Amino acid sequence: MTTVVIGGHSRNIGKTSVMAGLIRGVRPPEWAAAKITQYGHAMCSLSGEPCGCDPGEHGFVLTEERQRRGRGDTHRFLQAGARRSLWLRVRQGQLHRALPALLRALRWEDYVMIESNSILGHLTPALYLFVLDPSRNDFKASARKYLERADALITNGAETQGHPWPGIDAGVFRRKPMFRLERPNDTSNELIGFVRRKLGLTTPAHPGRK
Repeated sequence: MTTVVIGGHSRNIGKTSVMAGLIRGVRPPEWAAAKITQYGHAMCSLSGEPCGCDPGEHGFVLTEERQRRGRGDTHRFLQAGARRSLWLRVRQGQLHRALPALLRALRWEDYVMIESNSILGHLTPALYLFVLDPSRNDFKASARKYLERADALITNGAETQGHPWPGIDAGVFRRKPMFRLERPNDTSNELIGFVRRKLGLTTPAHPGRK
């Protein structure tokens, strides 16, 4: 199984849009898609709401989206052309318990994209892409931990000078390939070509946006 992981420094910065764009643009092959959402210790994986259940209860829930129509992230993956779309909701600290179920569900897939940072603590993907939004100055601990492992950086929105994240080594932004997307739902020939080269995929006769 060839795995591409899409991570980023915060919530709601366009990770899902980048992943959907790559599913749409890097074809062939056909992709299976998975999104991992981790909830705090007071939240329930079943509902995403506050819950008084024991930490061992409701540790994770894995579902597969069957409907293309809809506005949720798992719908968007199917709309982009994914052959399957899964959503793993898991309590913080329980990902190691949930991972075997996800891997079993994906065991027959050749190419998989996963939206997550923390999955890097449990597997080594063929490619790790890291999404940044310079207008957001928060930086999750899991993102700080894995930033250096990124194969390339992707920025959404207007080009900026410097970066707004104290404590993050500015050198990382010079050392790694960087691709800027002008619009959240956009992708680019350059990014698609980079992904194909890194994965050893044959370049299509007519590469480009679809």
